[in-house]
Amino acid sequence: MRALSARALDLLAVVVFIAVGRSSHGESESAGGFLNTLWPFLGGLLIGWLLVAWSRRPLTSWSAAGLVWLGILAGGVTLRAIAGQGLAFSFVAVIAAFFALTLFGWRLVASRVLGRVRG
Repeated sequence: MRALSARALDLLAVVVFIAVGRSSHGESESAGGFLNTLWPFLGGLLIGWLLVAWSRRPLTSWSAAGLVWLGILAGGVTLRAIAGQGLAFSFVAVIAAFFALTLFGWRLVASRVLGRVRG
C-alpha cells in the first residue's frame, strides 16, 4: 500500500468522524459548520503525519497508526480547545476510541489483505 492511499484512509477516518458526529447531534449540514468542526482534527492529523515523517516509519505501519492517533488526539483536542469548541471528557474518550479503531483498523485489514503492515 502506498503512502498516498494511507493518507487518504487516515483522512477518510477524520471526515467520517466529523460527519457522523455532526449528524448524530443534529447539527446543521452547512459546509461552514462542517469545516469549522473539521479543521482542528485536520490540524491534529497533520501533526500526526509530521510525527510519522520525523520517525521515518512507513505510514502503513502500526507505529505510524499510533503516532497519527496521538497527533489527532493531542493536537486535534488542543486546537479544538484553543478555538473555544466544546470538550467534555466523554467526547475526548469517543475521539480516542474512534480513531484507535479506525486508524489501527484499516491497517489491520490492509495487513490481512495485502500483507504489508509491519512495525
